[in-house]
Amino acid sequence: MQSKSSSIPRGFMAVYVGENDDTKKRYVVPVSYLNQPLFQKLLSKSEEEFGYDHPMQMCLVHVARAGTGLTILCHESLFFIDTSQIR
Repeated sequence: MQSKSSSIPRGFMAVYVGENDDTKKRYVVPVSYLNQPLFQKLLSKSEEEFGYDHPMQMCLVHVARAGTGLTILCHESLFFIDTSQIR
């Protein structure tokens, strides 16, 4: 679910997906995704490939801050494939 609005409904979080700042897009997904193995695997892959020192650092602390979200460094198509399998 892509969102351009800055407001995020209760129970959802902003996720920024892309391989770099130029390709990054904002999506709003259920917070429950954090408990899903496929989503966790996607987060782990991003962390392994880019680490926490990467400029588009992935950090769960950002999820709780207003106007920010979780950054997942991957191609948008991989994000769609993985999230489409989450029920």
